[in-house]
Amino acid sequence: MVRKIVILLLLVVATATPVKQAEAAIPWAEIIKQAIKRVVRAMDLLVQRRQNRQIRLQNAQKALENAMAKLKLDEIEEWVKKQRDLYREYYQELKKVKAVVAYYFRIKAIADKQAAIVKQYQTAWALFRNDKHFSSQELAHMEKIYKGMLGEAVKSVELLELVVKSFTLEMTDVKRLEIIERAASATEQTYDALISFNQENKLLSLSRARNEFDAKVVKSLYGLD
Repeated sequence: MVRKIVILLLLVVATATPVKQAEAAIPWAEIIKQAIKRVVRAMDLLVQRRQNRQIRLQNAQKALENAMAKLKLDEIEEWVKKQRDLYREYYQELKKVKAVVAYYFRIKAIADKQAAIVKQYQTAWALFRNDKHFSSQELAHMEKIYKGMLGEAVKSVELLELVVKSFTLEMTDVKRLEIIERAASATEQTYDALISFNQENKLLSLSRARNEFDAKVVKSLYGLD
C-alpha cells in the first residue's frame, strides 16, 4: 500500500513538472553519487580527527604518569588534579568517538542504499529506453517518473550532509538522530518505489512480447522467471 502511494505521489510531481525531451535524469544520478562521496569522505575525516585527538590524550596521560615518579610530596596534589581533569577529558572524548563511529555506520548504510538507487535506475533505464515494446511517449513518461524519484533521493542525501555539518554546530543528538531517521525512511521509500516501478515496466514489456521467442528474450534481458 505504501509503495503504491509513493508511486502515485511521484506520478503527480512528475506530471506537474515540465521536462524537455532531450533532458535526461542522468545529471540527478551524478548529483547523488557526488553527494554520497562528500558525505562518506567527511565522515571518514571526522572519525579520523576524533581518533587522533583520543591518541593525543592517551599520550598526554602517559607523560603525566611518567612524571609522577619525579614529583615531590607537595606537588602530588597538583598532579592528581591534572590527572583527574585529563581522565575526564579523555572519557568525554572517548564517548564522542564512539558516537561518531555509530553515526558513521548508520550514515554509510543510508549512503549505500542511495548508491543502490542510482544503480537500479541506471541499469533499468539503459534497458527500457532501448526496449522496442515501449513507445517514445511512454519512455518520456518513465523519464519524468525517474527524475521525480531521483529528486527525492537528492533531498535525502542533503539531509545526510546536514548531519555531517551538524558535528561542527550546536545540535543535540536527539535532533541529529531525527534527521538521520528521516533520511533513512525517505531513502527506503524511494528505493521500494523504484524497484516496484521497474518491475511493473519489465512485466509490461513481457506482456507485449509478440511471440514465444520474443518473450524469452525479454525474460533473459530483465532476469524474469
